[in-house]
Amino acid sequence: MSALALSVLLALVSAVAYAAGAIVQERVAATTPARPYAPLRHGAWWAAVALNGIGALLHVGALAYGPLSLVQPLGALTIVFALPMAAVFVRRRAGAAAWRGAIMASAGLAGLLSLTGTADAQSLAGGERLAVALVTAGGVAALFLVARRVHRAVVRSVLLATAAGGAFGIASVFTKTVAVDWTAAGGPGGATGQLPSLLAVAGLAATGMMLSQAAYRGAGLAAPLATVTVANPVVAAAVGITLFGEHFRYGVTGTVLALGCGVVAAGGLILLTTERLGAHAEQQRPRGVGVPARTPVPSGPMARTEPVARTEAAACTEAAVAAHGPRPRLRTRPSGPPSRTQTATPPALR
Repeated sequence: MSALALSVLLALVSAVAYAAGAIVQERVAATTPARPYAPLRHGAWWAAVALNGIGALLHVGALAYGPLSLVQPLGALTIVFALPMAAVFVRRRAGAAAWRGAIMASAGLAGLLSLTGTADAQSLAGGERLAVALVTAGGVAALFLVARRVHRAVVRSVLLATAAGGAFGIASVFTKTVAVDWTAAGGPGGATGQLPSLLAVAGLAATGMMLSQAAYRGAGLAAPLATVTVANPVVAAAVGITLFGEHFRYGVTGTVLALGCGVVAAGGLILLTTERLGAHAEQQRPRGVGVPARTPVPSGPMARTEPVARTEAAACTEAAVAAHGPRPRLRTRPSGPPSRTQTATPPALR
């Protein structure tokens, strides 16, 4: 097997591992709503952590054997793999709108990443690392605070997923920085000097994991997963273009195409979000609002009930009174002991 084929295989298996981890996270979020961030006592959550770790290791391995322009777009297939896997393993089928949104987000992200060019391996200076860490912490904290004030579960989920994707993306930036420094030093001999960066990687990865876990609560699978999958490489690419000297291929044409791919990816995320908002509103809508309750009327010869019969009789009586006038009242002899009558004897018989 060639190095390129091995890189593609590792990237595909990595996407499957990420998709499986997301499905497990969504199931854990649905069964443990009281612990939205880190259900440490739930064994399935640790399985999701392991699946995400395996996906990350496989992704790094794919980057070791293949070019970045090939491996990164294949990571966008996580969204496409997750929907059929959820339908097969947890019996959660996605609608047509969710499929369109997932495909749009994956295609836009793949195009954006394929147009991102690479530059020579560079590392961040100490001041740049501190600035990136502070800006990331401020952005993640702001998104987290805004999400806590939002009442709609789907909007809150998208905000938390955006924060999680940003944390994962900056963790990738620090990982690349550490790798470049180790390569320049000829090995991990100066690990002590890289300790702050390693701690930043661990903290950002843990933060991203907890925020992504909370993002799956009450919002389904597709919208949070697509948001994390898109935000992660977009944030990393933005830092790479800003600080590492990376650029878009093909000059101005490539930049315009990249912007178009970004619009397509954003449209996919918006479609997924609105689809989940509609589904959530449909679930929350009470049944029978604005529709008068109907009493079933039996059919057949015994269909008429006593109230209906009384109503018809009253209507007939009113019609007769209107036509012939009121019926005269009959005088009734008062009840009581019979009165005694005296019989007079004719005078001739006396």
